[in-house]
Amino acid sequence: MKRKEFLKKGLASGALLGTSAFASIAGSGEKNKKQADQDTIMQRPHGDPEDIIIERPVPGKPHQGKVLLAIQAHSDDIPLLCGGLVAKLMDEGYKGYLLRTSDDSSGDYMGNKKDNENIAKYFGMEKAYDFTYKHHQMDAIQIQDLKARLIFLFRLLKVDTVICWDPWEHYEENPDHIATAHAVEAARWMAQMETDYPEHLDAGLEPYGPKERYYYSRESKRANRIVDISNYIDKKVEVNMLNVTKGPAGKGEGKKIIDRLAREGKQLPLLGNDEKTANFNYVKYVVFGMDTERLYTFLPTVSNRDLGQQYGLEWAEQYHYITDAVPNRLEQYIKDHAIPK
Repeated sequence: MKRKEFLKKGLASGALLGTSAFASIAGSGEKNKKQADQDTIMQRPHGDPEDIIIERPVPGKPHQGKVLLAIQAHSDDIPLLCGGLVAKLMDEGYKGYLLRTSDDSSGDYMGNKKDNENIAKYFGMEKAYDFTYKHHQMDAIQIQDLKARLIFLFRLLKVDTVICWDPWEHYEENPDHIATAHAVEAARWMAQMETDYPEHLDAGLEPYGPKERYYYSRESKRANRIVDISNYIDKKVEVNMLNVTKGPAGKGEGKKIIDRLAREGKQLPLLGNDEKTANFNYVKYVVFGMDTERLYTFLPTVSNRDLGQQYGLEWAEQYHYITDAVPNRLEQYIKDHAIPK
């Protein structure tokens, strides 16, 4: 189904929302139970980017035993663009790891490193790795070195699913994002082959690479998967508030606004009256609901709130999703047609 046809017909358990009045943003976050019960994950290998799949939360631990590696160039990439997806997948049973490829040294090196570790802990991940390539100079490194390190990590951790910048997308100006994305795509393919780095086999590491990829970008033209993060938007807010070094999500901007308005004899109901509420609501309703493009130049031009409303959801993130999981047609044929001799 083409995108324009999809938008005309509506989605899964309900029609698309026709309005997006911001006045309703701060309202109740309760999801209609009947709709929630109807939600399902629909998966299709190597989808046409013109088609859109809605991925919704699944109860229980459907991903128990699988390993997730969330990869970012800088300490705020994953929280800002993928905080909802990571929270969702971890809640659904993944064992998770976080990898930062640059050293973030153009700013506060130690502060960014600490934030990265705190973010991994918040998500319930096993560990945060840092490759510490020079900040904003990763286009100068030998990609072979980065690929080799990624292949080793994919095999060591037995990574099933990877989240990373999209190597196939355009309109990316940050050299760290580009270098990381292309190295990840090459490494996940090579990691599955016995002929690449055979010395790993001597060390007990078998060929193993991610079969499932969620690729993110700031201006996606290839997005084929909308992830419903309505149940996880608050976790996304909280993990971004841990990113205190970069900001403004973790810099207490909400408190600054209510203090400024108080001096002017005004108040903004959206932000509440106390510091904690103001900072939380600022991140949720301003950063991710209203003013995304202005505050973060590398974020998508559409906010998580507006994107969700386009697809009949409260909050959503978008991805270029690829999976190598294709049905074994031969085995299915044998099962259906084999007869006794």
